[in-house]
Amino acid sequence: MVKARIIATGSYVPEKVLTNHDLEKMVDTSDEWITERSGIKERRIAAKGQTASDLACEASKAALKQAGLKGGDIDMIIVATVSGDMPFPSTACLLQKRLDAKKAAGFDVNAACSGFLYALSVGESFIKSGAHKRVLVVGTEVLSKFVDWEDRTTCVLFGDGAGAVVLEAATGDSGILSTHLHSDGNLWELLNIPGGGSKNPPSKDTVKEGLHCIKMKGNETFKVAVRTLEALATETLKHNKLKPAQLTAFIPHQANLRIIKATAERLSLPMDKVVVNLDRYGNTSAASIPIALDEAVRTGRIRTGDYVLLEAFGGGLTWASALIRW
Repeated sequence: MVKARIIATGSYVPEKVLTNHDLEKMVDTSDEWITERSGIKERRIAAKGQTASDLACEASKAALKQAGLKGGDIDMIIVATVSGDMPFPSTACLLQKRLDAKKAAGFDVNAACSGFLYALSVGESFIKSGAHKRVLVVGTEVLSKFVDWEDRTTCVLFGDGAGAVVLEAATGDSGILSTHLHSDGNLWELLNIPGGGSKNPPSKDTVKEGLHCIKMKGNETFKVAVRTLEALATETLKHNKLKPAQLTAFIPHQANLRIIKATAERLSLPMDKVVVNLDRYGNTSAASIPIALDEAVRTGRIRTGDYVLLEAFGGGLTWASALIRW
């Protein structure tokens, strides 16, 4: 049976580092409060004029270099983002131009923090169907441009970055074993950006009211996330007839260390099997999993034959997972 296999990974984060101590000078907060509540110590912030496609381009180049490929070798580009360069054209099309991927179709996926796994699932389907040979899947975000820097409950959480993988058809044991996608629109109000669309189109009033910034009900989101992620991991492992102990690495969405630890505990997974980098990057939404995956691959934490579980939860609400045999 044909599988979609990740043959290369890449990531990129902006140069500017914003620490918790920096935030203490900007808003009523403290390093102790941020660390205790989220586990975040610092995050990367895009420079003025630096866009989602800029970050995506650097991450994609790193992945293509690792694979020994050029833009012209890619058949399709799927970009997961909620902070694209503009409403249209898609960030994927802008990335296609930058990579000179002339034969590649391109489109964006919006599933918030679950976006990369949604995009990965779509890319896998195109590979398995035989429609495409190689697919570039990217998660990229510049959420710092959508943060209310006077809202201490949200501005401390988010950062910017991008991660990318190259998918290719494979017939061996290695590859994506399954993906699992879910959503519940009844809970959309827990996490959203209400302004900028047809419901609240851009105007002086929407800008004044801060509707173009991230809104989150943190406590409610936390409770749903822990419960949902445990069930999702159980569903994914059961589908593949595996037990948590057989996992080499668990790469969760990097949103909150308390959520990550609670999920690992419920699965009886030791933290040395959990890939965590949110202390350095914060919540980079759709970019968090591919950034963490790239770091794990390049540092040797993941090797051929390993079972790797990817899992995310985000606005929509959406949640998704992927089990991979490396």
